[in-house]
Amino acid sequence: MKGFAPILLAIGVLWTTASQALDLEQRSAEAILQRMCARCHAVGRTGASPNELAPPFRYLGENKVYDPGFMQRLQDGYSSIHRAMPTARFGRDDAEAVVSYLRAIQEQRRSK
Repeated sequence: MKGFAPILLAIGVLWTTASQALDLEQRSAEAILQRMCARCHAVGRTGASPNELAPPFRYLGENKVYDPGFMQRLQDGYSSIHRAMPTARFGRDDAEAVVSYLRAIQEQRRSK
């Protein structure tokens, strides 16, 4: 039975790493958000936002990223009440990727 412990540990580590990995679409969305939003927002799984008034994207919460209309708002032109925030507009494929990415980093936060 002793010989199985290292194998089970390795499987657990690989399983955890694979479940935390982003797929190609999500990595593309992360790059888009880095380019468009990282001046003010923390767009990744860790780190503080450069602008302390701009929430890290991983804290947007389920009420936003799981809202059925959120993806459409990204396509129509998402804006905020904050005058300094420009309107962000995404094509359908990019909007789907962004929502998928935001959900992935939200799920990551919840599992810790």
